[in-house]
Amino acid sequence: MTEIRRLPQWFKQPLPDANQVNRMKDNFRRTKLHTVCESAHCPNLGECWGRGTATFMILGDVCTRACRFCAIDAGRPGEVDDYEPVHVAQAIRDLNLRYVVITSVARDDLADEGAGQFVKTIFETKHLISPIKVEVLIPDFSARRELLKTIVDAKPEVISHNIETVSRLSQKVRPQADYQRSLEVLRLVKEMDALMITKSSIMVGVGETFEEVVESMKDLLAVGCDILTVGQYLSPSTSRRHLPVERFISPDEFADYKKIGLSLGFRYVASGPLVRSSYLAEEGYQGSLEGKYAKR
Repeated sequence: MTEIRRLPQWFKQPLPDANQVNRMKDNFRRTKLHTVCESAHCPNLGECWGRGTATFMILGDVCTRACRFCAIDAGRPGEVDDYEPVHVAQAIRDLNLRYVVITSVARDDLADEGAGQFVKTIFETKHLISPIKVEVLIPDFSARRELLKTIVDAKPEVISHNIETVSRLSQKVRPQADYQRSLEVLRLVKEMDALMITKSSIMVGVGETFEEVVESMKDLLAVGCDILTVGQYLSPSTSRRHLPVERFISPDEFADYKKIGLSLGFRYVASGPLVRSSYLAEEGYQGSLEGKYAKR
């Protein structure tokens, strides 16, 4: 068993709008939809739900991979819900969202690894709601060109895929994934559509060095990544599966990552203790178009 360390004072957040949070929760329960906000124990759930934003998680809530940082249950997933894309689109409409992030568990058990469900969800969302901006946070789809092409052709505004950590620690953190394969996913997306905005995320505090994070930034830029987020890893449990927090990164160090990322050439960088790949996603999208600094 690993020990959960006390959080530094900079993790304190104001109380969210409880009425709005309850409204969001009721909507998700009624439609039987999943959000990564809940499944991944995101520390920003209260803030984001209080602002009426959420990250929808399709293809169920059980993942075929068991990454050592992730709170989502790993095992054998259930059947794919054919009506899920419509239900997601309806929930987005009912919540009156203008920008939505759609992600999923990994579904290595499916012939198309879940790519088709992403395409259907993008289509139903854009068909039902206009105007709407859609960002997808995808698994690696084994870097299969034909699967990635279906996502690119569906025309979301942003395609995001996370490398999660530095090269040296990748096998330890994501035993069923691969650092170079994740870079290849982002490279292929840009090759297929040079104008598509791509995005990735690095979590820190798992034993990486400052220099290794900067090297990962350079690796991402080499494959055309536009948006970068850097956030603090927080262990979701004390189980042997989940990695302990090696170090809490100070706000000053996060500011340094942001400064370096922007100087290297990212169009937008969000870097801070509570930053997650989907946090303030619309701000990141707009910032990438305008070339502006992130607010945090």
